[in-house]
Amino acid sequence: MKIQIVEDDVSLNQGIALALKEENFSFVQCNTVRQAKEAYAAGRPDLIILDINLPDGSGYDYLKWVREKEAAVLHTQILVLTANDMEMDEVMSLSLGADDYMSKPFSLAVLRARVNNLGQRMSRELKENEVYKTGRFSFDFNSLHFECRGKKISLSVNEQKLLKLFVRNEERILTREILMEQLWEDGAGYVDENALSVMVNRLRSKLVQRGEASPIQTVYGQGYLWARQKGREQEDVL
Repeated sequence: MKIQIVEDDVSLNQGIALALKEENFSFVQCNTVRQAKEAYAAGRPDLIILDINLPDGSGYDYLKWVREKEAAVLHTQILVLTANDMEMDEVMSLSLGADDYMSKPFSLAVLRARVNNLGQRMSRELKENEVYKTGRFSFDFNSLHFECRGKKISLSVNEQKLLKLFVRNEERILTREILMEQLWEDGAGYVDENALSVMVNRLRSKLVQRGEASPIQTVYGQGYLWARQKGREQEDVL
């Protein structure tokens, strides 16, 4: 699990990393909102431990920025850890999309337990929400088996990622910027925008037969969305 720690107290920042150190954890330590945004752009973390009072702005701004940037398929767990201990601060954090909240001073043992809990929740969600079925489509992202009207579809790795982004964000407009950042996390800025158009069109062609409407719709000036499918089986939807 990749953990981003956003805390301007250098000693506390280092102490949190040391307290949480495990073989399967890696850390990106930031002291400002600017550093946090740059680090996020370089590689999305699985979990963010976020202070609110930062030298160049509010952690709330970064929290809102992250939630606006990511698609639901790549939901980052966010734990707010702050000296702001009023009830309204907790309400604000949770209403903006934080997954958990702790006030300072805090117990490192409790912090470890909360982080482990968020990590387990993330793992469960990833394992459980990997199948999408309708009368027309059957997508199993665990076994990498994809069908349209009972016929197997062969998808490249990026086409699989794009399809997952669409079906997990059914009826939600995904901007070209979001799609490019999620598909090419390590270098979207160096990818020709035409590459996204080509990939969307290629995926569309694999999901429709002649005369059928594509579930991937273009929202001009905004991006794309996956249209809700008739006969959707609620219990199997991502």
